[in-house]
Parts: sequence; structure tokens; C-alpha cells
Amino acid sequence: MTSTLPIALRRALSLALLAGLPFASACRASVRSGPEPQFIHPDGPPANPFSPAVRVGNIIFVSGTLGTKPDGTLVPGGIQAETRQLLENIKGTLAAAGVGMDRVVKCTVFLADLKEWPAMNEVYRSYFSNGNYPARAAVQATLLFGARVEMECAAAAK
Repeated sequence: MTSTLPIALRRALSLALLAGLPFASACRASVRSGPEPQFIHPDGPPANPFSPAVRVGNIIFVSGTLGTKPDGTLVPGGIQAETRQLLENIKGTLAAAGVGMDRVVKCTVFLADLKEWPAMNEVYRSYFSNGNYPARAAVQATLLFGARVEMECAAAAK
């Protein structure tokens, strides 16, 4: 197959591609040499195949968290009790990483029923002060163990 591009243009494109190879290699190297992930396990080795939180550089990613007691059972009392407990669980996970709730910048809320949004929101609001609320999204989902709410977050480390 013969190219319809003039030979001079083909040569220039070839040289440009070759010149870009060191740049591409450097980009790959910088990604590999970036900050090492720190896996945060406040309660010791995990029973399930996930980490409660992972810190990469100055960002801490908190896994989906339910309103469970230390024994793994859901707290009784419905959406508000579960929301309070899951926020306490997130607060404890963040404390193990050396930051507080004031460093949370993004949350995703999963609700078994979006009609429970106002009741969840009432508790959620009390964990953030001065109107500095994290960016947030919410979706309706089927949750494990019959939970009414689950939340995952990202926080900025100091």
C-alpha cells in the first residue's frame, strides 16, 4: 500500500513520533515513581478483601462505610442511627490516617430509598461545620446486610 502523503511529510511525522518516545517513557516513569499507596487498617488486618482507606499522596480515599457496630452488625434505629454510626466510623478511619472530618472534600451517598434523603441529611449536616460541606452525590442502591445508607469519601491530608 502506498501512502498519499508526500515523502517529506512522512519523514517529518516519523521524526516527531521518534522524538516523542523519550517523553512518553518519562511520563510512564513519573507515574511509577509517584507516591506509594498507604493502606489504612484502623482495626488490624481486614476480614474482607478491601482496605477501609487508602492514602495516595495527600488524598485519602475512604471505602464505602455502613452504620455498623464493631461486631459488624448494623445499629438499630433506621436511617438516622445508621447515618450517625457510619459517620462515626468514617471519622475513626480518618483519625487513623491523621485527619478529621473537616478535611473531607467529596462524599458519595448510597441510599436504599431516596425518600430517606432528608432524614439522612439532617444527621450528615451536623458532622460538617460553618457550611463547609464536601462535594456530594447520591444514588439509590441495593445495599448489603439490609442497610439503609452507605457512604464513601475522599479527604485532603495535611
